[in-house]
Amino acid sequence: MASKKDMRRPDLVVPYQEPPVGKSGETPEFASTLSSTMPMAAIFTRNKYIGWAAVVFSMQSWLGESEATTQNTSTPGYFSVGMSVMALLVTYLPIFMPPIPGQAQPPAPQPAAAA
Repeated sequence: MASKKDMRRPDLVVPYQEPPVGKSGETPEFASTLSSTMPMAAIFTRNKYIGWAAVVFSMQSWLGESEATTQNTSTPGYFSVGMSVMALLVTYLPIFMPPIPGQAQPPAPQPAAAA
């Protein structure tokens, strides 16, 4: 059976210290994250409203970039704008290139042979 004696040493306890506040450029960019994920959601769902929202968010994120944000981000703002415009084009693609009727249907199941 384990002993009930506390084996922790109070002299080794390290008190909590709040991390120092970083520069303004180190804050997370939620608008940038949203502007890069919404075009993917528009492509996957083929939803026009999400596509238009992606264009608006990416334009807002691109126009709101600061010099520090431009230097610290891995992708430029115009890349997310281009991606959102492409996603919007994909959502409107069935209007310009309608799918061929009957081609997307899976083959009919074959009846089981009686043995």
